[in-house]
Amino acid sequence: MAWVERPDGCRLYLETHGDPSREPMVLLEGMGGDLPGWRRNLPRLAAELHVAAFDHRGNGRSDAPDEPQSMGTFVADTIAVMDHLGLPTAHLYGMSFGGMVALELCLAHPQRVRTLILGATHFGGPRVVRTRESVPKDRPFLALYSERFAARHPDRVREDLLAGARRRQKDHARRRQWEAATGYDVYDRLPEVAVPTLVLHGTKDRMTSVENARILAERIPRAELVTLEGAGHVYHSEQPDRADAAVLDFVRRHRP
Repeated sequence: MAWVERPDGCRLYLETHGDPSREPMVLLEGMGGDLPGWRRNLPRLAAELHVAAFDHRGNGRSDAPDEPQSMGTFVADTIAVMDHLGLPTAHLYGMSFGGMVALELCLAHPQRVRTLILGATHFGGPRVVRTRESVPKDRPFLALYSERFAARHPDRVREDLLAGARRRQKDHARRRQWEAATGYDVYDRLPEVAVPTLVLHGTKDRMTSVENARILAERIPRAELVTLEGAGHVYHSEQPDRADAAVLDFVRRHRP
């Protein structure tokens, strides 16, 4: 573990896993997430790659300054983490909000990105396809999980919810991240993405419609689309083996 201090005094919590001599991958978590959210993926990814994962400002163990933030703030934080680790380039794997950060970083600093992996995310702005399925008020966790998975694996859902509750996001931190996401719109710039891109999405995602993944794959040149049948928003927790296999296969085929 390590801490990366930013010029504004915000400290970012960072962990690295795997052999430092291997190709680097940076994991970018979702809004309100933290590093334990990757615990089902880290062992397999780190067996083949040097994986760096950090908590966004406002998430997990990182500081949560209550001041205006933009997507550029989170991009700058990610670049700072890469610089701290001495990584001129890395594979970027972003989930949900982290996918927005990864996409914006790729557009602003394409020379820092080996490949781009976009999970359960969208491009922002008025063209985002909104989900039509409502979440039962008595089961709010179904915003994250498919109904079938939650019914078959209540123990896994309970474990995930307990892990997340240990470091619950502060209200002002969530508001600041929402502000950054609300001002984000890269739809018109998607054809500018110039690195190999994999788009991953669960077909039963209630938070971010899978139609957004199809749009990303259509508008980003030569992007590949993998949909995980029956998985919800946290597809990487529901179907970690399939998700990790897709990610590693993609990285192997795009080694420098």
